[in-house]
Amino acid sequence: MTADIAKLGPMLRTWRGRVPPDTAGLPSSRRRRVTGLRREDVAELAGISVDYVVRLEQGRHVTPSVQVTAALARALQLTDAERDHLYRLAGLAPPAAGEISDHIPPGLHRMLNRLGDSAAAVFAADWQLIWWNRCWAALLGDPAARPSVLRNFARDTFAADGAAPCLSHWPVASLGQPEVEVSVVSDLRRATGRFPDSERLTGLIRDLSAGSPRFADLWASGEVGAHREDHKIVQHPVTGPIAVDCDVLTDGDEQRKVVVLTAAPGTEDETKFRLAVVSGISHSAHA
Repeated sequence: MTADIAKLGPMLRTWRGRVPPDTAGLPSSRRRRVTGLRREDVAELAGISVDYVVRLEQGRHVTPSVQVTAALARALQLTDAERDHLYRLAGLAPPAAGEISDHIPPGLHRMLNRLGDSAAAVFAADWQLIWWNRCWAALLGDPAARPSVLRNFARDTFAADGAAPCLSHWPVASLGQPEVEVSVVSDLRRATGRFPDSERLTGLIRDLSAGSPRFADLWASGEVGAHREDHKIVQHPVTGPIAVDCDVLTDGDEQRKVVVLTAAPGTEDETKFRLAVVSGISHSAHA
């Protein structure tokens, strides 16, 4: 499929111009000279450089990867039809119907932006991290610093060869780790029923089965279920340990998972949670 670079740049500019910063989870500013997203905003939301965005919009980069195209579709809050159009303009085949989707529709974006100061993230059906807000990055460290392929909760849960976790920059301990392991495995099995032709899911299960005896044993048990909640201790470098509740909501047929981390109201943990978030966002703003 041939890329249509002459149309790609104008469409990217049009799409970013219609997204208000507050609906993308970005702070509004009186000094903004545009009503929608700036190139800097798109770069931050998509996890790419500003120069890359400039080159795409100016038609100076003809081969955006699948990962970059998917990230742009999420950042620009495109509908499924618009996402597919973006793929074709980039010279890529739209995601196959039987493959797990990393797309986040506008309605889900609106819901996510109403979560306030909660630390929130969205995972695809195979537990691939596809979106997070500033509070999540402040509490656990910015996932953008990790390679995209490693941003997977199942890979963190069943790390092969003693690999370090990639979804957090400092230690995070589950108070019910055995139960979490069982629920993640059973949730992946549930995903195989919804996405039997997904090459990515098949590859993930193959890797985990080969690299983790614990995963292989649980997979052989045949359980089917979903991961719903957990309680964790975050060893934050600014505040010390924070006890947080982890709630998981599943987004219907696509089986996207909205994960929300909160601290119990009126507790010392809530105070530390807010301090960690404020300090993390402040550090990011001055980085």
